[in-house]
Amino acid sequence: ASTGTVELLPAPSSSANWTVGLPTDNGHDSDQVFEFNGTQAIKVPDGLVNTNLKEPFTISVWMRHGPGSHEKETVLCNSDKTDMNRHHYSLYVHNCRLILLLRQDPSEAENYKPAEFHWKLDQVCDKEWHHYVLNVEFPTVSLFVDGTAFEPFMVTEDYPLHPSKIETQLTVGACWQENSGHDNDTETGPETTSGGNARMAQFFRGNLAGLIIRSGKLENKKVIDCLYTCKEGLDVQLPEEVASAVKVDFNPNQSSLTVEGDDIGAFDKVMQHISYLNSRQFPTPGIRHLRISTTVKCLNEDACVAVPDAEGYVMVLQPEEPKISLSGIDHFARSAAEFESQEGVTLFPELRIVSTITREMEADAESEAAEGTDDDPTVQETVVSEEIMHNLDSCEVSVVGDELDSEHESLEVDVSQLQQRALEMSSSNLGLVITGVNTMANYEQVLHLIRYKNWHTEALFDRKFKLVCSELNGRYISNDFKVEVNVIHTASPVEHANNAMVQPNFINPVHHGSVDLSGHNLVNAHQATVVPSAATIVIVVCVSFLVFMIILGVFRIRAAHQRSMRDQESGKENEMDWDDSALTITVNPMETYEDQHSSEEEEEEEEESEDGEEEDDITSAESESSEDEEGGEPEDQQGTSRQQQLEWDDSTLTY
Repeated sequence: ASTGTVELLPAPSSSANWTVGLPTDNGHDSDQVFEFNGTQAIKVPDGLVNTNLKEPFTISVWMRHGPGSHEKETVLCNSDKTDMNRHHYSLYVHNCRLILLLRQDPSEAENYKPAEFHWKLDQVCDKEWHHYVLNVEFPTVSLFVDGTAFEPFMVTEDYPLHPSKIETQLTVGACWQENSGHDNDTETGPETTSGGNARMAQFFRGNLAGLIIRSGKLENKKVIDCLYTCKEGLDVQLPEEVASAVKVDFNPNQSSLTVEGDDIGAFDKVMQHISYLNSRQFPTPGIRHLRISTTVKCLNEDACVAVPDAEGYVMVLQPEEPKISLSGIDHFARSAAEFESQEGVTLFPELRIVSTITREMEADAESEAAEGTDDDPTVQETVVSEEIMHNLDSCEVSVVGDELDSEHESLEVDVSQLQQRALEMSSSNLGLVITGVNTMANYEQVLHLIRYKNWHTEALFDRKFKLVCSELNGRYISNDFKVEVNVIHTASPVEHANNAMVQPNFINPVHHGSVDLSGHNLVNAHQATVVPSAATIVIVVCVSFLVFMIILGVFRIRAAHQRSMRDQESGKENEMDWDDSALTITVNPMETYEDQHSSEEEEEEEEESEDGEEEDDITSAESESSEDEEGGEPEDQQGTSRQQQLEWDDSTLTY
């Protein structure tokens, strides 16, 4: 159903930002719900829808609308941008009627043709959600409301439009037209001015979701039923014994069933086997209201029994929400030649997409009995993480930083591989978006094929990209997987006419004059000069600094070693010095005269042999003894007694 469709009310994103200003619901359980309060409308970007009214097309939308006023309320409108108020086609609500306007383009035969198709429906004004599908194959239009076909009760005709070259504006929630209002169908309303004399008019009041246009093909009944069915409803398995006693009918979306019969016992068994079914992998939590209405038919004219309605509800609990994780290589470098090649550089070569859910497992009865009672606060539930498989519906690759310059860079993917997996791609200068419901494995294979190409990498050093995948229209979103790609710049050899070798990088070439070699001139040396890149200069500086630090470290280690050797040698010398701090010399002044005399004679002989060289070495005691010899014996005795009274003070002697 999604093949070839254009979504006019997408969930706001970087690639689809025209719905940003509209109020939305809080969740993303299904299609994003947008609220239109009679003052807001949006312009659809030019070129998004290319609908040719001569070809079949389909309009599909979920709508909730209350009792309307007498004014027109536009759901979808395609009108002139300037000068005129012509409405080429539009879908609007008026007095609880759904009306489709189709104005044909100019033709040779200016005859009346069907222009407005009217359906009078209670569903338009009951404040309930309903699904509308219009299959347009001019001059026939088919309407399906909640999977049920409705025929228009009135069709009006009109002339084709006059030829003009005025561009058109597609809007949702109102119609774009002039203030002057030449068209009698124009209604006044809250105004949104956008320059000039044009404005929005015929505002819609209600809720819309899932508004899509599919050009060139009509939806068949099976696809329409699939679009309408919410994968939840009522079901019943009839017991064999009562299968023939009752009749059971379902409405198209299985939201209600009718049981008919005349056996009360069979009725009881059928009611006991009615069940609520929800086949969604992640059902929307909340209350599902139930109502049982019973009608009793009597064979006679007596008053029948009136059975009151019974009401109840089914509570759908919050499911375990999946956690979608993207992982892989998030930082790598490639040479500039690879970016400029025909293949480009693969951004996600080893990407893995894994989805897990976390469940709390209750302890069994035996473990509870062994560990303690339920009231024990130390008993905790076990948390288990399980890997699950489910589908994805979109993956978006966006550029982090400057937008893509289409003149020299692009993101590409093999379109044939997308078509094989029924996926679609849309790209812009912000990145690319892959859409379509498919398995995680198929999305992995396609994302592995995304390539980035750049034809001018001289000023490019790195590029950053971000990948995000989602499920159920953004209800479950993966982590932001960011990839940084660095460009390695290398100086490529320059082809010379004489096949001469190019000088090494970062060495200034010697400039030679042009030398004629068999009619061929050498390329100018200035043209072959290579300018080093910033990254290479940084590397050279870092290496030089490292070498300097190594040399400095070796020098300091050697100096420290030499200083320690000198300290050891000086220590040894200090150990060999004589320690005379405790030396005490005592001179005995009590020597006898004979000893002194003999010593004096020996000293005189030495003085004679040495020519008096040792005269200064005679002690004070020897000089006193020589004086005793000259003075006589009494003096010697007196000197001897005087020497006995002397005591030598050697405290100041230094040896």
